[in-house]
Amino acid sequence: MWHTLITVSGIAFIFVMTVLGAAVVFFFKGEISQRLHTFFLGLASGIMIAASIWSLLLPALQQATPRWGAFSFFPVGAGILLGGSFLILLDTVAPKWKRARFGGNGQEHKSMRLFLAVTLHNIPEGLAVGFAFGAASVVGTTAAFLAALGLAIGIGVQNFPEGAAISLPLKAVVKSNKKSFFWGAASGIAEPIFATVGYFLAAYLQSWQPWLLAFAAGAMLFVAAEDLIPDAKSEAYPYLGALGVLIGFVAMMALDVALG
Repeated sequence: MWHTLITVSGIAFIFVMTVLGAAVVFFFKGEISQRLHTFFLGLASGIMIAASIWSLLLPALQQATPRWGAFSFFPVGAGILLGGSFLILLDTVAPKWKRARFGGNGQEHKSMRLFLAVTLHNIPEGLAVGFAFGAASVVGTTAAFLAALGLAIGIGVQNFPEGAAISLPLKAVVKSNKKSFFWGAASGIAEPIFATVGYFLAAYLQSWQPWLLAFAAGAMLFVAAEDLIPDAKSEAYPYLGALGVLIGFVAMMALDVALG
């Protein structure tokens, strides 16, 4: 009974924290000023770059090493290129994504790409949580379940700024707190879904984890380089976007390192 409660609580927590992060947008009643919008774009870029490195690429290399040894860079490098290529392919063959009705100011497709990249990033994280609880169910000890819960808490805390990184820049596009909150929260729904998948299929999907982690990292790095950082450049507020990148990067790095 307690083990089931711990598992359900851990899987739910990772989604709830994304929702709470997205809810930060409600603290901004009116339109976000150009200065804040520039800063938030930079902040989101820094968060995504740091999350790509510490949450995705370093774990991918670590997990690939036992099988690939000195060539562990191969699945990780290939995954990065595949992740970026996937978004390019979407832009090329699926123009309807560019017309997704996030708003009407010409930024709709960029907003969709941002949402998609963070959602892709959440898939391997959800699988990782599911794998941890799946392994704990095999071991059967309370200590194993608490260790899995610790992983879920760590990922959940990191999800808070990621939820905000979606909803805050999106507010300037959709002109609505409710819509930007919805998309920020929706980006996290993949985590509990794939955590459940990972729980039941832990023994079968583990070998794919490095590829999935690197694929998500490639998608996030592509969006940061293609959309967020260029849009964070502002003649009216020079260096503000770059400052946001640095602050977002350091904050996310600190969370990842502190929470393991």
